[in-house]
Amino acid sequence: MALLILSVLAATASKGLDAISTARQVADGSLQQTLRLQSVMTQMEADLSQVIDTQIVAGMQFDGANLRLTRRSAAGVQVIVWTVRERRLLRWASPETARVGELQSHWRRSTQLLGREPGTLVALQGIDQWQVFCFRSGNLSNCQSTGNITQAVRPPSGTGTGGSGNATGSGTGTGAGTEGGGGTGTGGGTGTGAGNGAGAIPNLAGREQLPQAVRSQLALGEGSGMSGVVTRDMMLSPQP
Repeated sequence: MALLILSVLAATASKGLDAISTARQVADGSLQQTLRLQSVMTQMEADLSQVIDTQIVAGMQFDGANLRLTRRSAAGVQVIVWTVRERRLLRWASPETARVGELQSHWRRSTQLLGREPGTLVALQGIDQWQVFCFRSGNLSNCQSTGNITQAVRPPSGTGTGGSGNATGSGTGTGAGTEGGGGTGTGGGTGTGAGNGAGAIPNLAGREQLPQAVRSQLALGEGSGMSGVVTRDMMLSPQP
């Protein structure tokens, strides 16, 4: 009887330990997913906090699936792209550069990414939807909306003098007619002219106004280890 009781207790304890072990593994997995999500959001926030408007390429641009931006770096600037491909959130970073031509080349390359280029990291998996909204002048709107164009400051207009001129001419002539008549004639004229016109200054090209902050909304689904919508508001660095 004692052996039977001990056997039952041992079996019960074994099932209890299995349950505790399974619960611990689930908790550890959930904790790892939470920490990973937190690190990804922190990286995105760090990228946005270093955005710089070089006025050579766009400082930030979102087309519905790709968030492109230029950020400060130790060796100059670099182009960063956050994108969702095949339910995966990817981050691509270009090499750092301080050259205008290279920056333009990196920006053009960022519009043609396939998701397998060097410098691409898989940040999260199981992404069902991604939306990005922009805060401008206290209002929240879709980052794809138009009309957020700001004009660069125009230099002071200049004036120019067209020119001035003065000419005087005179002439005399004599002639004798065939029948003895003669005549003399004199002619003279003076003329002056002056012009004054404002120098033409062409309008400088407009550029999209950078938002003060960005709201990211990630819808997590199967394969992410989590569920629901993760919302994060992130500030951009003030621009000069």
